[in-house]
Amino acid sequence: MKVRPLPLQQILAANRACGKLALAVKAANGVTRRAHVREEGPLRVRCPGPPAPELEAVIINTAGGVAGGDRLTLEVSVQEGAHLMVTTAAAEKVYRSMDAAAVIDIRLDVGAGASLAWLPQETILFDEARLARAIDVELADNARLVLVALVFGRSGMGEIVRTGRLCDRWRIRRHGRIVHAEALRLQGEIAVRLEEGAVANGGRALATVLILPGDETMAAAVRALMPRLRCEAAASAWNGKLAARLCAADGAALRDDLRVILSAVGGVSLPRLWLN
Repeated sequence: MKVRPLPLQQILAANRACGKLALAVKAANGVTRRAHVREEGPLRVRCPGPPAPELEAVIINTAGGVAGGDRLTLEVSVQEGAHLMVTTAAAEKVYRSMDAAAVIDIRLDVGAGASLAWLPQETILFDEARLARAIDVELADNARLVLVALVFGRSGMGEIVRTGRLCDRWRIRRHGRIVHAEALRLQGEIAVRLEEGAVANGGRALATVLILPGDETMAAAVRALMPRLRCEAAASAWNGKLAARLCAADGAALRDDLRVILSAVGGVSLPRLWLN
């Protein structure tokens, strides 16, 4: 009997990574501890260091990167009075896709009197990568959020993201009411678009810092740093939140400037992995 070869699409679908990570933390006797952890597929989380008021969690993708068609879901819950900082063990590399986009869904919930600093290392796009990422956050009335997102190509390796697709959507709510929404979409000839003055003016590394609650005092502190920064930056505060945007020629400059800005904003500590 003659065996027919499988179609290419079916072969590719069988090799997709599907992972889910659920982490919940709680406050207990003045320190923050893990309350629940569930790991599926390539996603893991580790919490190095001794017990402390703020727990530091490190997310690990054992697959070593994200390929087209992969689906990753991350759910983080910070219960009342707990304090959590989340980072990643390494930059997340999104590789070239032959067909479907990689999908990353991030769902964050921060309870009353709690705080979450979401500080992953950069997302690195390879040429012809396709990524759809969604970040949905639910905040209690007096919860605090620091959210940082970095995206760039491997300029240090002389590589250029000429084409591809990036869709990045954020929705932040307090008690179900949207208090911040934004979306970034780059597709097609990405390198050409980034050369445009109204887009990135030739920059290859982009970052957003969002802090709730935030005010004009914090925005002014960021603006005061701008003469020292290597990248182009801007900061503004409105409706109880701070947003800072950074655009740089390469990832190294962007990371250095982010360290300066986050250190200058009161109450924001940096993950130990960022300092190595």
